Amino acid sequence: MELFPIHLLFIVVLMNRYILGPFLRRLKGQRFERVDDTYRPRVAIIIPLFNEGEGIFHTVRALLAQDYPRELTEIIVVDDCSRDDSVAWATKAAEGHPNVRVMRNPENMGKRKGINRGVRAATNAEIIVSVDSDVLVDRSAVRQLIRRFVHPNVAAVGGRTFVSNRHQNWMTRMIEIKFHFAQCWLKDLERSFRQVMCLSGCLTAYRRTVLLQLEPILETRAIAGVPIKYGEDRFLTRQIVKHDYETVYTLDAYCFTAAPSNLTGYFSQQLRWRRSNLVDLLSGLSHAWRLHPVITVHYVSQLALLLSYPVVIVHNLLNGEFWDILSFHFLVIGLLGFVYRIETRNLPEDRRVAGASFLPMALLMPVTYALFTPLALLTLDSGSWETRGSPTTAPAPSPVANPAPAKLTSNSAGEGTSS
Repeated sequence: MELFPIHLLFIVVLMNRYILGPFLRRLKGQRFERVDDTYRPRVAIIIPLFNEGEGIFHTVRALLAQDYPRELTEIIVVDDCSRDDSVAWATKAAEGHPNVRVMRNPENMGKRKGINRGVRAATNAEIIVSVDSDVLVDRSAVRQLIRRFVHPNVAAVGGRTFVSNRHQNWMTRMIEIKFHFAQCWLKDLERSFRQVMCLSGCLTAYRRTVLLQLEPILETRAIAGVPIKYGEDRFLTRQIVKHDYETVYTLDAYCFTAAPSNLTGYFSQQLRWRRSNLVDLLSGLSHAWRLHPVITVHYVSQLALLLSYPVVIVHNLLNGEFWDILSFHFLVIGLLGFVYRIETRNLPEDRRVAGASFLPMALLMPVTYALFTPLALLTLDSGSWETRGSPTTAPAPSPVANPAPAKLTSNSAGEGTSS
C-alpha cells in the first residue's frame, strides 16, 4: 500500500509523543519535576502589547493578584505603537500600583524587540516572566514557575495554556482537546530530558542573564534580509537549548486565552505556526545532533513528517485514494477523542467537552498540511504576524471564575499545537 511509509513515520512520531514520553514520566516519578520552594528571586513580568484594547487591563489586574511576594515583583507593559486605546487601558490598570509601569516603543519594532527592551529596563530582576497581552494568568502561576528553577543551568520554565472560550462553538471545542494533548503527553518526552524545544510566550519564565546573553541573536533574526516577527517563542527556546541550558515545562503554572472561533482565524494561526515550525526545525538541524539521542530522533521525525505528509496527501488526492488517508485520520483522531473523554471524566461538565468534538481535526489536519506547508515554505521570509493585533474573539474569563484546571494534569497528555 502506497500509504505505508507515511503511516510508519506517523506511527513513529505518535510512539515518541504519546507512549515513550508518558512512560518516562511515570518511570521517573517525583524526579520528573523537581521544585525548590526556598528560591525567592526578584521577578519582572514583561507584557508586550499591541492593539489589545481593554484586554490588557484584565491581564495586568490578574498579574497583580499573584500570590508571589509583591515586593519582589515588577510588571512592565511594553506597547509597540498600538493604534487603539490599549495604552489608556494599561495606564488605568497601573493606577495606584507603583510596581507597574507602562513603556511605549518609539516605533513599531515587533514583539521580540519589545520584550528585549523591557528586559533591559528590568535592571533589578533576576527572573523575567513573559506574558502575552491577551491572557489571564492563574494567581499561583508565577510562584509555580519560579520554584522550578532548581539549578543555575535551568534557563527557562514554561507553563500551559487553557482555552477560555472552549464552549463557544465546534471550533473552540476541538481546540480545547487539541490543547489538552499538545501540552501534556506530547511534551513529556522533551520534559524527561529537560530539553523542551518550544516554550510558549503566553507564560514562560527566563533567567535575565540568559536573555541578555542571547539578545544579539534574537535582535538580528531574519530570512533573506527580511526581519522575522513570527515564531519568537520557538526560536528563543531553541537558542537556549543550543547554548547548553536546560528548559523545563510544568503543568502547574497556567493561563487562559481565547482560541480562534472560525476557520479564518484558525487557518491564519496555523499558517504562522507552520512557518515557525519549518524555519526552526530546518535551522536546528545543524545542531540537533547535540541533543539527547532520543530527542534527536524525535526532532528529525517531526521534520520528516512535516515535509513528506503534504506530498502523500496530494498524491492520494490526485489518484482518487484520499478516502484511505482520511479514514486513517478518523481512526487516530477518534481514538484520541476517546482517550480524552476517559482522562477528563472526573471534571465538571463545564470544564470538559465531548470527545467527539475532536473529530473535525481528522479533516482539518490533512487540509492544513496539504495547503499550508507548501504555502509556509514559499513565504518563510514574511514579516506578517497574521493573528497579531486582532482582539480576541471572546473575553477570557476571570481565573476565579475558572476553577483551577490542575486536576487535568494528573491524567493528561502533550506538544504539537501546530499540527
